[in-house]
Amino acid sequence: MIQNELQKHIRKLVGTLKEDGALLLVFKARLTKREYKLLTGWAEGISPEEISQKLKLDETAYAELSAKLIKKLNQEKLKQELVE
Repeated sequence: MIQNELQKHIRKLVGTLKEDGALLLVFKARLTKREYKLLTGWAEGISPEEISQKLKLDETAYAELSAKLIKKLNQEKLKQELVE
């Protein structure tokens, strides 16, 4: 579930992604609470409107948080932690 979402957002990934449980542990340690909730919301197929409402974000804040999360997911150091 989370693996599919990551493959949508990570530009270049070398290696095989870890299992969902291991990935979630990495994300809990490396992402902010809001970033973590946003990523898991995407993975669960929750609509952007619902996620925004749950996190109490307006459209602009949601877009900024999404961009920040995607940028963080594409950092080499984090990508190395996601693969086996």
